[in-house]
Amino acid sequence: MQVRVHVLISGLVQGVGFRYFAYNKAKSLTLMGHVRNLYSGDVEIEAEGDRSLVEEFIKQIKVGPRAAHVKDMKIEWIKCTETHSGFEVQ
Repeated sequence: MQVRVHVLISGLVQGVGFRYFAYNKAKSLTLMGHVRNLYSGDVEIEAEGDRSLVEEFIKQIKVGPRAAHVKDMKIEWIKCTETHSGFEVQ
């Protein structure tokens, strides 16, 4: 079953390689979507793919790269649109 998730991650998540960590995990799980820094200091991710793979991705980004410290994650399941052709860092 294909699903889509919108995730806002707060904590020490900018300037520590978090976007590229998320990018590499998403690519390895063949997910579509994007990751980007927000002016608030948070990181935003939209990912879509097989539900079990998206759930595995969420588990991995909860930890993040070694230098990061994830304080909070807001997860929202949204309608799957299949508009992405890959996973990109914005």
